Amino acid sequence: MPVSFLTPEQEGRYGQFPAEVSAEQLARFFHLDDADRVFILAHRGTHMRLGCAVQLGTVRFLGTFLEDPGKVPPGVIGFLGDQLGVPVNGALDAYRASQWRWRHPVEIRKRYGYRDFSDSAAQWRLQRWLYALCWTGTDRPTALFDQATAWLVTHKVLLPGASVLERTVARVRSRANSRLWRLLAARITPEQKARLDALLVVPEGGRQSPMDRLRSGPTLQSTNELVRAIERLDEVRHLVAGLPLTSHLPKVRIMSLARFAGVAKAQAVARLPDERRAATLLAFIRTLEASAQDDVLDLFDLLVTRMFVDAVRKGREARLRSLGDLDAAARILSRVCALVLDGDVGDSDLRTAVFGAVPQAALEAAVAQVDSLTKPPDDPYLDELMAQHRRIRRFLPHFVRVVGLGAMPTGRPVLKALHHLRTVGEGNARGAPWPTEFVPKSWERRVIRNGVLDRRAWTLCLVDRLRGALRRRDVFATPSLRFADPRIGLLDGAAWEAARPTVCRTLGKSQNAGEEIDQLTERLDQAFRTVTDNLPQNAGIRLERNGTDEDLVLTGLDRLDEPASLVALREAVTARLPRVDLPELLLEIDARTGFAGAFTHASEAEARAQDLPTTLCAMLLAEACNTGLEPLVRPDLPALRRSRLSWVRQNYLRAETLTLANARLVAAQNGIDLARRWGGGDVASADGLRFVVPVRTIHAGPNPKYFGSERGVTYYNLVSDQFTGLNAITVPGTLRDSLVLLSVVLEQETDLEPTEIMTDTGAYTDVIFGIFWLLGYQFSPRIADVGGARFWRTDPAADYGPLDKLAAHKVRTGLIAEHWDDLLRLAGSLKLGLVQAGGLMRTLQTNDRPTRLARALEELGRIIKTLYLLAYIDDEAYRRRILTQLNRGEGRHQLARVVFHGKRGELRQRYREGQEDQLGALGLVVNAIILWNTIYMDAALDQLRMEGFDVRNEDVARLSPLAHEHINMLGRYAFTLPEPVARGELRPLRSPVALAYEDA
Repeated sequence: MPVSFLTPEQEGRYGQFPAEVSAEQLARFFHLDDADRVFILAHRGTHMRLGCAVQLGTVRFLGTFLEDPGKVPPGVIGFLGDQLGVPVNGALDAYRASQWRWRHPVEIRKRYGYRDFSDSAAQWRLQRWLYALCWTGTDRPTALFDQATAWLVTHKVLLPGASVLERTVARVRSRANSRLWRLLAARITPEQKARLDALLVVPEGGRQSPMDRLRSGPTLQSTNELVRAIERLDEVRHLVAGLPLTSHLPKVRIMSLARFAGVAKAQAVARLPDERRAATLLAFIRTLEASAQDDVLDLFDLLVTRMFVDAVRKGREARLRSLGDLDAAARILSRVCALVLDGDVGDSDLRTAVFGAVPQAALEAAVAQVDSLTKPPDDPYLDELMAQHRRIRRFLPHFVRVVGLGAMPTGRPVLKALHHLRTVGEGNARGAPWPTEFVPKSWERRVIRNGVLDRRAWTLCLVDRLRGALRRRDVFATPSLRFADPRIGLLDGAAWEAARPTVCRTLGKSQNAGEEIDQLTERLDQAFRTVTDNLPQNAGIRLERNGTDEDLVLTGLDRLDEPASLVALREAVTARLPRVDLPELLLEIDARTGFAGAFTHASEAEARAQDLPTTLCAMLLAEACNTGLEPLVRPDLPALRRSRLSWVRQNYLRAETLTLANARLVAAQNGIDLARRWGGGDVASADGLRFVVPVRTIHAGPNPKYFGSERGVTYYNLVSDQFTGLNAITVPGTLRDSLVLLSVVLEQETDLEPTEIMTDTGAYTDVIFGIFWLLGYQFSPRIADVGGARFWRTDPAADYGPLDKLAAHKVRTGLIAEHWDDLLRLAGSLKLGLVQAGGLMRTLQTNDRPTRLARALEELGRIIKTLYLLAYIDDEAYRRRILTQLNRGEGRHQLARVVFHGKRGELRQRYREGQEDQLGALGLVVNAIILWNTIYMDAALDQLRMEGFDVRNEDVARLSPLAHEHINMLGRYAFTLPEPVARGELRPLRSPVALAYEDA
């Protein structure tokens, strides 16, 4: 079994100091307490004491002793020398020449309790800990290796050789995989095993195996397609019936097995050993049940939305067609009304005058025409909605029978109505009343007419309410990947009692609601008074009277002038950047960072192939440039043959490997001094990049502003202040930013940990302000209309001078105090990754029947929002900093557009996974370009300084690594002919038999 997974660079870093040690690391590992001083000062001589201190700090920091104790950063030596009060110049040279460099480690091990890795108890504890980590969390070998290193350092076990630790990690992973396969396969009966194996067999006369057919989800947005999606779910349900459950096993490991089965060919799965094949198929079919149900619910939402939109459109079209008839009838009635209003026509003569001007039959026809063409103002399109009932009846009975749904308290009336409808379909509801608790006031007049229930209107109301309840997750699906119960994993009961102190320390919040509210109240009061005092000197804002109210007007920011020194520096740096082809750029960045090593095989994590980085870079290029494989295929190069490229795309490019590779690029960028001049990584911005999706798919949505008559997706991404992309989520259409913002922030897995998140106005809600504050983030949106924002206060009696009328709304702090413990529990569950942020945010929406917890979070958010608004209007530099960061995100989007040039820049992936993987590859390539630019810009600046160029720090901070004119994104064309063709001969024709194997 191959166990070597570390790159040469990773091996070189193992057990060695980095170039620099941070101040926090110095304080943590190299501070000498009183006991340390007693031990060190017992040695004679300056060089002996300094050397002993260096050895002690080294083993605490690295977990091992260096063969050459002098290979320590100067900052460490100086820090220890200052504490000991000894000179450091030349002291370590004398120490390195003495025999005490070998004796001190023995003394330190004995005094401080360090053990060798050969200690059996230490090995057993490490393997048990790694096994638990591998079983419940990640099984990536490099991540486990890093975790094992940290564990050894923490538990005072001296690091073994890198290859020894590699073998330990490999054994643990192998044991975890074997146990997973064994547990899954053990409870499968022979009959069930035969049923699962049948998924891989192509039926006689057929072209696809059941497995290939079932894993192809719906693509059309039609009623027929929804019926087929429900039938597919029903078929999967029958296959799943009686099979062992997988819910007791780690979800990430089940998903990993299922993911392999989802992309591998049926023949590849069939060739697996019996136990592993059975485990893989069980994980696949169980996961397929959840994803197939999600497909049904996605399509249900799309179709119901379209039905209501179509009803409104048809109603408007019908009214436009009837305007002529309505006008004619209105003119007749106008003549009659003119006679009624004419004072010269007496009451006794009125009827005669009316029928003299308009015949009675014509007047009756006009009244009937008006009655038929006019609509009630609160329900203008009822008839068109009723016409949609036939479409709904085609799928609804099957829907309520097959789809498995559950509900939170607010969604139980809808679920009760669905259960009744299913009972009606089964013929068991004779005489049972039709439930109407779910019917809102806006539907009551439609559903109940003259005391009689209209079943068509009842059904329309039910699907409308179900659509809204699913979006809020008041009604959820079981099982499901995207529509699951948002409360799953939420800390509760004894688990919350045990975790509360740790959560509060992690979040930096008090368990006492009164303390937190008092502090926020004091901060808010002080902020109001500070802004009021600064108003006379603040030229950026003014108060304008609007009747009895006052409006706040914020002056826009002027464009910053570019000094001549900045223009000259930018031109000088750009002129020195080498010209490069994009494929070479990717290979160079891989050579520098080893990001290709993050791509592992979907089923065999250790599987590698010769020149695999070349194939990976080619596939990333094909996906990011949206060109497909054809421009990259080279039959004469094994690494670029079509079969090799397809193999890599199927087995190596997926969400988790793209995430790991991206983390390496982000870490490399953070290690460059120039990038740190742009930002420290503690700020990030989030915004969306839109792509038209011209193919038939249910995973795209309409928005005429961005997609015209087509549909599309939004690639919502998080960009650091070092220009790197940290994380991204692909959403159909243009879903409201606030629903995905928290997910994109919490689920990013890079070394950077931004604490301030900047966005455009679209992501701003009171709830977002509240939850971000609870989680320890500063939410800083650019607000387009500050004058329209509400300012809130906690003290109704406070006098804030000119701002007093703006703060007309009072926060209900009592509601916050009442639910403070639940708010902490919610934040703790999110911080620990126990619940899905996307689903939970839907339940916290406050626009339709919000829960009391959502209201409490909204009240808290109003305090935080007001604090932010006051800082925003008071500080022009703050506003400019937000604008600068958002512009960095926009610039990165422009670079992504340039890279994604193929096929008119349109995304042509039908399925969500394909969309996510291709746009993930785009984000990775853009990060590689930014890293390459930064490396060479840093080198160009060094050269300019050596040449005596005036390089100013303030100008360097305004440079950008988003230039791309020097990068060839389009490839190169060859204008050569084979000699036989040049002589006039024909190229050899291809053989149809060998067509499938031409690139093998």
